[in-house]
Amino acid sequence: MTPGVRASGPGPDDHAPVTPDWNCGSCGDEWPCATKRGRLLEEYQVDRAALSIYLGSCLAAATQDLRSAPVLSLQARFIGWLPRSGRTF
Repeated sequence: MTPGVRASGPGPDDHAPVTPDWNCGSCGDEWPCATKRGRLLEEYQVDRAALSIYLGSCLAAATQDLRSAPVLSLQARFIGWLPRSGRTF
């Protein structure tokens, strides 16, 4: 490999999901783990709609892999932790 070029794929501290169990590849907790949640909020701080879409797509994939898990618990796990906006309509 060329010096200074990172190999493709998640690194040891990326806290990426490992499917089909949807556990964190770094810490072993359910994904998104606490560390990944913090990183996602920081990464998407100016575009929370994109974060919601990303996590919604992860939720959709996880429901296929985790068929025996209750849907409400998967919703809480993947999108229920997102901060609510302060907007009023």
